[in-house]
Amino acid sequence: MTEETMQTFDSTVYTDDDADGEAIAHKTVAVLGYGSQGHAHAQNLNDSGVDVVVGLRENSSSRAAAESDGLRVETPAEAVAEADIVSVLVPDTVQPDVYEHAIEPNMEAGDTLQFAHGFNIHYNQIQPPEDVDVTMVAPKSPGHLVRRNYENDEGTPGLLAVYQDATGEAHEEGLAYAAAIGCTRAGVVETSFREETETDLFGEQAVLCGGVTSLVKQGYETLVDAGYSPEMAYFECLNELKLIVDLMYEGGLGEMWDSVSDTAEYGGLTKGDVVVDEHARENMEDVLEKVQDGTFAREWIAENQAGRPSYTQLRTAEKNHEIEAVGEELRGLFAWQNDEETEGEEETTEEVSI
Repeated sequence: MTEETMQTFDSTVYTDDDADGEAIAHKTVAVLGYGSQGHAHAQNLNDSGVDVVVGLRENSSSRAAAESDGLRVETPAEAVAEADIVSVLVPDTVQPDVYEHAIEPNMEAGDTLQFAHGFNIHYNQIQPPEDVDVTMVAPKSPGHLVRRNYENDEGTPGLLAVYQDATGEAHEEGLAYAAAIGCTRAGVVETSFREETETDLFGEQAVLCGGVTSLVKQGYETLVDAGYSPEMAYFECLNELKLIVDLMYEGGLGEMWDSVSDTAEYGGLTKGDVVVDEHARENMEDVLEKVQDGTFAREWIAENQAGRPSYTQLRTAEKNHEIEAVGEELRGLFAWQNDEETEGEEETTEEVSI
């Protein structure tokens, strides 16, 4: 049973009361990858009493870390061969190759192929056989917070999707997995591979990673070009953004408007749509269309196949923007930077191949 259409009903939210741990209690989970999400899933599952094996290359730099965390480590192929659930937590660009060489030859009928992002399934880069379950359990947080929240007896919100239910037990099993990594403590939202993939890509490109950074840079450039100091431009257009985002995160847009001055609220309400106007909305719709019809996926796949020339050039230009140099100098002057550096040491990068 494969999804064909996007859900048109309100999403269901599941909590601990909805999950039955017995659904995975006697199963082995292979966690492929030990980066941001991989280390959190593996450790949380292990602490929940689930039998876990981490799949890593014999020469992987992550092997020592996984073993020191008390986890059993095998090669990806060996881990898949003994597992009932294969959790694919390597980067999107690596997954098709890992699937071809380590997963596909070693999965059996009735096993589960699980992801934390739907890109490769939705865009047909991985095409699993019809006799396995295909699910998604996706915490909506970086891995170090998934782990930290679990250790603090707190939860991390997550998503659950079933793409293919060969056994009739895919949903129950996915929910049990979500509980074992701590997501049902906070709440797990039912979605689909299509919805998760397309909204995630759109959000990253139009708002979170693309739209916000472009807005910040253009605001900074506007002030500096008008003769204001780079330091003031940095504080007003980048540094204070965290304060506003924290307010929105904690209580929505209403909390933010209630917390800023009347002057800021009036200026924001009257001028926000002047800057981000109907043309920006039209551009966002174009971005979404290219996500929906696969144009962006094909572009990204081709970019990787060509050795990432455009990606490398754009990344270098971004790092060389003046706002980066100004920000590095300013952050070094303030005490709060030391706190952020200490916290940042705990995070493990997701871009770790197996």
